[in-house]
Amino acid sequence: MRIATSAIMFASLVVSAPVFAETHEVKMLNRNETGPMVYEPDFLEIAPGDTVKFLGTTSGHNAATVEGMAPEGYEGFLGKINEEIEVTLDRQGFYGVKCSPHYGMGMVMIIRVGDADLPASFPASDVPERAKKRFDEILERNGYGK
Repeated sequence: MRIATSAIMFASLVVSAPVFAETHEVKMLNRNETGPMVYEPDFLEIAPGDTVKFLGTTSGHNAATVEGMAPEGYEGFLGKINEEIEVTLDRQGFYGVKCSPHYGMGMVMIIRVGDADLPASFPASDVPERAKKRFDEILERNGYGK
C-alpha cells in the first residue's frame, strides 16, 4: 500500500512539473527613476520554461528580441506596439530585448535563462550607441561587466 501511494504521489509531481514555471512581469515605461524609455526591471534571471509577460504600462512600446542577441537557433519574438506579449523561454542563454521604436534611444533589457555564460559577442556589435551603453550598464550592474 505504501509503495502504491508513493508511486501515485511521484506521478502527480511529474505530471504537475510545469506548474512550477513562473511568470515574470516587465513594465514598458516612458520613464522611471533610472531615466527615459525603460523596461522595469531591465534585467531578469529566469529558469528555462519560465514566461515573461511584457505589460503595456504606457503607450507606444513593444518588446522584441534583438537580432543576434539570443541563443543559437532561437527564432525570436516580436510584439505589436501597445500590446502585451507573453513569451516562454526554454533555451538557456542571454536574450537582448528592445522596444522597436525606442531602440535608438536605448530602450533595452536583458534576460538570462538558466546558468548560461555571457557570450563574448553580447551585446552585438551593430547595436545603436545608446542601446549599447544601456546594455553595458545593465551587465555591469548585474555582475557581468567586461
